[in-house]
Amino acid sequence: MVTDTLMPETRVTKSKLIFGFFVVLYASITFTFGADTISANQIIRYNDTIVSPQETFELRFFSLENSTNHYVGIWYKKRANGTVVWVANRNTPLTHTSGELTPTLQGVLVLRDATTGTVLWNSTSKTSVSNPIGQLLDTGNFIIYKEGDNINQENPIWQSFDYITDTLLPGMRYGMNLVTGFERRFRPWKSDNDPASGNYSFGINISGYPQVILMDGPKIKFRGGPWNGLRYTGFPNLRPNPVFNYTFVLNQKEIYFQFDLIDTSVLMRVVVHPNASIARLLWDDSKQDWNLFLAPESDQCNQYAVCGPNGRCNVDKSPVCECLKGFEPKSPDRWSAADPSQGCRRAIPLDCGPGEGFNKYSNLKLPDTQWSRYNLTMSLVECEKMCKSNCSCNAYTNLNISEGGSGCLLWFGDLIDIRTFGENGDTLYIRMPLSQLESIGNRESLSAWKIVRVMGLIAFVVLVILLSICLVYRLNKKQKHQQGTSNNEFENDHEDRSGDDDLELPLFDLSTLLKATNNFSTNNKLGEGGFGPVYKGVLEDRQEIAVKRLSKTSTQGLHEFKNEVLLISKLQHRNLVKLLGCCIEGFEKMLVYEYMPNKGLDSVIFDKAQSELLDWSARYLIINGIARGLLYLHQDSRLRIIHRDLKPSNILLDTDMNPKISDFGTARIFGVRQLEANTSRVVGTYGYMAPEYAGDGFFSVKSDVYSFGIVVLEIVCGVKNKGFAYKRHSNNLIGHAWGLHKEGRSFQLVAKCLGESINVAQVLRSIHVGLLCVQRHPEDRPTMTSVILMLGSEGPLPSPKEPGFYAGEYMQDTVQSSSSYGISSNNEISITMLDGR
Repeated sequence: MVTDTLMPETRVTKSKLIFGFFVVLYASITFTFGADTISANQIIRYNDTIVSPQETFELRFFSLENSTNHYVGIWYKKRANGTVVWVANRNTPLTHTSGELTPTLQGVLVLRDATTGTVLWNSTSKTSVSNPIGQLLDTGNFIIYKEGDNINQENPIWQSFDYITDTLLPGMRYGMNLVTGFERRFRPWKSDNDPASGNYSFGINISGYPQVILMDGPKIKFRGGPWNGLRYTGFPNLRPNPVFNYTFVLNQKEIYFQFDLIDTSVLMRVVVHPNASIARLLWDDSKQDWNLFLAPESDQCNQYAVCGPNGRCNVDKSPVCECLKGFEPKSPDRWSAADPSQGCRRAIPLDCGPGEGFNKYSNLKLPDTQWSRYNLTMSLVECEKMCKSNCSCNAYTNLNISEGGSGCLLWFGDLIDIRTFGENGDTLYIRMPLSQLESIGNRESLSAWKIVRVMGLIAFVVLVILLSICLVYRLNKKQKHQQGTSNNEFENDHEDRSGDDDLELPLFDLSTLLKATNNFSTNNKLGEGGFGPVYKGVLEDRQEIAVKRLSKTSTQGLHEFKNEVLLISKLQHRNLVKLLGCCIEGFEKMLVYEYMPNKGLDSVIFDKAQSELLDWSARYLIINGIARGLLYLHQDSRLRIIHRDLKPSNILLDTDMNPKISDFGTARIFGVRQLEANTSRVVGTYGYMAPEYAGDGFFSVKSDVYSFGIVVLEIVCGVKNKGFAYKRHSNNLIGHAWGLHKEGRSFQLVAKCLGESINVAQVLRSIHVGLLCVQRHPEDRPTMTSVILMLGSEGPLPSPKEPGFYAGEYMQDTVQSSSSYGISSNNEISITMLDGR
């Protein structure tokens, strides 16, 4: 609440009271209305004004036509008289003319209703100062500063330029201070006769690479796009000119845009009108009116995402929407019925194969960058390599097209809100399978690839013939050996709901695996989980393998075994463990994996001696690798897969400590458009399951996100969520992390073994992201796309809500499920609930 500084203190002497009265009286009498400054306790009333030194602007009370409301605002004075550029009390108007505007002794500008003393509006103050001065500058900026300070100081006590209404003047900035979080946005008038804030707002969105966006409440109405070094990608007509220049600043402290006049005799302003149209206007003295100088394209393609994901809009064609080359309508029926909202999908899905490349698209408005990543210094060649090395990267381009080009901008997921311009558009490189590449170099690669494919086809035919001979031999041998016993128990799998899919995997002979593991010697045993024992083996070609052998007492049934074979045989990603084959002979069922010499993540981070070998940089790479693996499962693989049992023991580490997600026995396949499912058979591990899954059987990609969040906290802390109990309270690790976060003490979570290897910013960011992932409600948790973007950027993060504290009331009637081939933890309990409701 702002204190009325004109009121005398209650405990003063009579002489002081009289003296104070005359000081105020003198200040009021000596104030010259029409001057450019005002001192503390001087009052501006309805017919008084403050005028800038060159009489360019004035500050005064005003009312609008056909309105009984009254406001304080800044106007043009000499020229363009009658044009309002800023309003103080836009949302709290006076209903009569008895208003008073005055700066207080603390440097706060206060507007009161003189009849009631009610404060209708007040400015803010960074600090309390003595002898504040208010001044209206010829830029149109009203500033408050300390008497004796330079009036052109960079950071006054307060300035109207920080609180944009509907108008941007030269020298004004819109954007965000990343240190304080203070944001400057346009908020247009509700109507031509009502300056109150409407539903629209225009400013810079900092999710991903910053871009300008016009919002209609919570929805995007128009996207101006990212800055490309010369202009916003959605404003192709914004180019160098003799009237004004413009600046876009992006650094660790702030992001903002401003324009300045080259010809100072010109009057120019940028306005967002009540109907949400954006215009750059020039004053014409001869016509005594504002002329439109520049505005974004105003047509059907101006609407946000009008052609849906992976579609582009072209006003020169009919219909205006078309799929990008290499894409096809997601819903052909809707598309043909002039409803392109479902957008497009790839005609040939990407498989992250070695022959993939990029097609070049020119004169485009670049896609929505909310799900992008960027590097300000990388070259275009380096940018291409980075995108190609990441299976989730769908497109890339230069950040800055001026001066030869620099910087790298990468897109992940669908490409949204693209349009074609006749000229001055941007260039985009979109990832394509080998068969759809267009450039000369790519066609040469395609020819070479065709030769390779022909040779591979010949080799494949020969291999099929040899395998057929071997298969006939094996079938005869099995029939004699088993005497009628079925050699393929898949036929009797009553739990199998996936159909008669082909395994698409090599089959290993039992004799081969017996020899490789020294007859499953105890010396070769790596560990044991719910599936059964896991053994290290060495094949005749000296390839090291890990063999998971389903035990007769295993709690993992034939359904889980087949599920894992069918799922993982279709998956290829650097952060997923590679399944080399399987063995099904008689009652033996085994899975053969690539050997991971560093075993499971749990055997490292939870072991006091081993954990010291894993510094922070290695842990951070592991966090990011797990995230990329999950993103592949959720979005980028041929199937949408929910893992349902993500935990450290199911994350294996190769020679270079790269993480690989394993154990797909409990995973589920989702349809392309399926978002969630329900089951009465809850499987997973207590301490890692999301509350909605453990309690009600509902699972989705957000269930895996919850598990990922717990794994992140465990990697940072070096302790388990389950079994953790802080000496001051009974919370688990999640509860402890949440409490420290609220107190601003998250750094106390860091494992002591990390020592000087810690990157403080990365550690705190990882903890913050982990807490976002374990929020109680699934809709509050980020997707894995957002997780990767948040881990890889430096921008502000949303505040996490209260996490889901799953206390374990569903622990009854539990049994163990499968574990990875790493050394499993004795304190880890996997559960299967036959009735999760």
